[in-house]
Amino acid sequence: MEEANQSAMSEFTFQGLCDSRELQTLLFLPFSVLYLMTVIGNLSVVLLIITDLRLHSPMYFLLANLSFVDCCLSSVTTPKLTTDFLRENKTISFAGCMSQILCVHFFGGGEMVLLVTMAYDRYVAICKPLHYSSIMDRKKCFWLVLTSWIIGFVHAMSQLAMILDLPFCGPRVVDSFFCDIPLVIKLACMDTRTLGTAINANSGTLATSCFILLLISYTYILLSLRLHSKDGVSKALSTCTSHITVVLLFFGPCIFIYLWPLSITWVDKFLAVFYTVITPLLNPAIYTLRNKEIKNAIKRLLNQHFHLRDNF
Repeated sequence: MEEANQSAMSEFTFQGLCDSRELQTLLFLPFSVLYLMTVIGNLSVVLLIITDLRLHSPMYFLLANLSFVDCCLSSVTTPKLTTDFLRENKTISFAGCMSQILCVHFFGGGEMVLLVTMAYDRYVAICKPLHYSSIMDRKKCFWLVLTSWIIGFVHAMSQLAMILDLPFCGPRVVDSFFCDIPLVIKLACMDTRTLGTAINANSGTLATSCFILLLISYTYILLSLRLHSKDGVSKALSTCTSHITVVLLFFGPCIFIYLWPLSITWVDKFLAVFYTVITPLLNPAIYTLRNKEIKNAIKRLLNQHFHLRDNF
């Protein structure tokens, strides 16, 4: 009996997206397709940028990293969500739950900093075009990306350290489809209001700092565009619009979930689905549909493929 109780206490149970078994079964296929499209879309962008020499520039190096992070972020939660649609008992081990929290904040925090780096790259390209190659050289790009990974890791570890030793002595039912800190700390058998404030302050500081830096970067960019020619303005605006769209799609749900004082379950679930499932899928589509160089690279790749096939 003691071993059974210990086993039960070492895992969490997910409430899932909804209570209807029939609806969950119906959701299995569309979510499986969405995840498959996310992986194929993001990895295709990464491979295209690696293989096409014309895309070996700082902007596309950063874009390849963003696509890789999006693929990883979606893979933390979506496969588990999809398989749970077919299960009656949606359980996850304590170690698995902590791993989800670590990875979501690692990739999420890293993506925030990476988006700031991409905004800085566009700022240099548009506001200081004559010095772009010297400022954004290969070594600096590498260190900027490495910095985003380091900040994401430090953020994730600090979040995990605050909840790892919490006592969970009651029902461990997480009212979501993955382990998210605001929901997990509610299950602790102690007063977690102070801890919750500290956790929100940690996430809020990173998110707010990144968002302010993004606002500053794009404000400078938009102000400087007035001095450019119409063709230059059109190209710059097209690139910046893609970046700003991705920023809003990513930061919007995060701000509501982690910084908004109200907690409405169905809204939180919708936003969680949006930034873990939908946003990683939309990012490659946004960049490929609005970027002429990537569309041209896809055409070159297809032409090369058909040319080789015709030769055989």
